[in-house]
Amino acid sequence: MHRLTFRKPDDWHLHLRDGAHTASIVSATARCFARAIVMPNLKPPITTCAQALAYRERICAVLPSKSRFNPLMTLYLTDNTPKTEIASAHSCEHIVAVKYYPVGATTNSDLGVTDLRRVWQVLEAMQSYDIPLLIHGEVAAASIDIFDREQIFIEQVLDPLLEHFPNLRIVLEHITTQDAVEYVMNSSPYVAATITAHHLLLNRNDLLHGGIRPHHYCLPILKRERHRQALLQAATSGNPKFFLGTDSAPHAQSAKETACGCAGIYTAPAALALYARAFEQAQALDKLEGFASFYGADFYKMPRNTETVTLEKRTWRMPLHFEFGDSHVIPLYAGAEIDWQQVQN
Repeated sequence: MHRLTFRKPDDWHLHLRDGAHTASIVSATARCFARAIVMPNLKPPITTCAQALAYRERICAVLPSKSRFNPLMTLYLTDNTPKTEIASAHSCEHIVAVKYYPVGATTNSDLGVTDLRRVWQVLEAMQSYDIPLLIHGEVAAASIDIFDREQIFIEQVLDPLLEHFPNLRIVLEHITTQDAVEYVMNSSPYVAATITAHHLLLNRNDLLHGGIRPHHYCLPILKRERHRQALLQAATSGNPKFFLGTDSAPHAQSAKETACGCAGIYTAPAALALYARAFEQAQALDKLEGFASFYGADFYKMPRNTETVTLEKRTWRMPLHFEFGDSHVIPLYAGAEIDWQQVQN
């Protein structure tokens, strides 16, 4: 198969930053995707509907002319989120979910939730209004091995959460382990998961072999090969519980190549090509459209897109860097050959 045309996909997990940084990178996503769920972990975080709508306006202001890309906004859950914000979000078409970061789990999560029991009433409101909870599924305690954070989160946090809120729609974001795959598969229809291209293509050797590779550092961290294989099997299975979320997370080169580098991998410039590479490895290119274009929209109860995109089996070389405000961002596979390319329909 050398040419693929399918419904335009959506990115159900994306970081667009703010200001000049957004202006530098948003066109890469707008070219590939019709919609994207935009993460709220700015500084300060997006905790209210008013802030979310203002952020959306800033994103739309720097979109390419004639772009029909639709940013879907989220609220950052804190210990002090009032139930009234959930009611307001329910009445706003542009705010579609609430994001739960365990405090200290990842970039700009220092104002995240310290204990879910503190937000029990907010979760009750979300279940009542049918607003999805998007979860960064890791326990951030220093005593927990970083490679076990996802598994421990499932046991200690997610299980009790589902017991108390069985009808709350939950997306376990950017899953990285066989444990998470099996958990989602065996859970109710209210539980789904996103999978990134980089977790389908890389394992922890890619982070550490031959030296520390800072541009392969992300959270949740890359895992063993058996976990990558489990993710690949889930993504290509045709199971509608698993769908596309790039978690494309740009950081300035200087913020990555430092003594304490930021977590995040920038994949937006070649997102669809990278997913095609992974699905081709699994001999499952026929399953890409469902994963990329159907299942996420269905879970979020949104119409599937009617436009199409086309990928061709054509080799091109990823640039060494892209502009990122007044600095640079290094993409995944910088300087390397990419064997699929998006073309104009």
